[in-house]
Amino acid sequence: MDPGGGVERTDRSLLGAGEKVLLVDAKKRRYLVTLRPDAGFHTHVGIVAHNDLIGAYEGSTVLGSTGRRFLVVRPTLAEMVLKMPRGAQVIYPKDLAAILMEADIAPGMEVLEAGVGSGALSMAMLRAGASVVGYELREDFANRAQNNVTAVVGSDAPYRVELRDVYDGIDERGLDRVVLDLPEPWRVVAHAEVALRSGGMICAYLPTINQTSHLRQVLESSAFGMASTLEVLHRTWHIEERSVRPDHRMVGHTGFLTTARLLRPEALGSRPGIPGPPPTEPVAGDRPVADDVDREDGSPGGADRPDGTAGGTPDGIDGVEFA
Repeated sequence: MDPGGGVERTDRSLLGAGEKVLLVDAKKRRYLVTLRPDAGFHTHVGIVAHNDLIGAYEGSTVLGSTGRRFLVVRPTLAEMVLKMPRGAQVIYPKDLAAILMEADIAPGMEVLEAGVGSGALSMAMLRAGASVVGYELREDFANRAQNNVTAVVGSDAPYRVELRDVYDGIDERGLDRVVLDLPEPWRVVAHAEVALRSGGMICAYLPTINQTSHLRQVLESSAFGMASTLEVLHRTWHIEERSVRPDHRMVGHTGFLTTARLLRPEALGSRPGIPGPPPTEPVAGDRPVADDVDREDGSPGGADRPDGTAGGTPDGIDGVEFA
């Protein structure tokens, strides 16, 4: 044992003092516990001694004071998010995963997060390798987020939270991503245009389609392009011998996720120090592109082949058509 009561481990499957573990009882109820020497976890079916857990293998079964069995494992990030102390409503794990993919959060990226809440999204992005600065209006939320992040990711994580209103502006420059979990993200679009690098992405999480529609309208008149919106529905399955069916309950709608990329104006050029091409003017008599013209029968138009036959219908992949 080390002086702090932890186990000097070379085997990462051994549990140590100070770690958070998940105790699962026979009815699959789950309890989040921080291991401390000589402490005990009290339940209605007995007491589980922390000393019986410290130095035990993750995934093993331990006995409480009444002989009841408990499975002990380290919590996943998803389990931590649902069990950790919080004030604001957390973003559900299914949406956290989608944000990491849709906003393409990767190691080394500089991310601004506005509306940090309880720190769930901060943890996910830090675990993905990004550096995160958070803007938060409420001091209690900021402190809770900082504590939660420290407990899960560590005190040396590249993370700080500032008490300020992102609607007033963003000080950082050259950011890779701006991620927003607040009621009026359209008020941040102009600030994000200045704070993001060319090609950087804005990502907003909103509960209602009216808010999402308003955001998309603002993005349409901004320097952002390639906007997309989705929602994630999560359904588990009951599988027991020959009984195989979807579970009766599922995590349905929780929020809409919208992303867009900051595009560089053509006039500024595509390379450093080289101006863009002069603006083009439409030539009188130009024929509209065939794809923009509907046929007489009302079906979408398509570019004709040299032999005069009609082009095929796109299969969903840009530039690919099938006959």
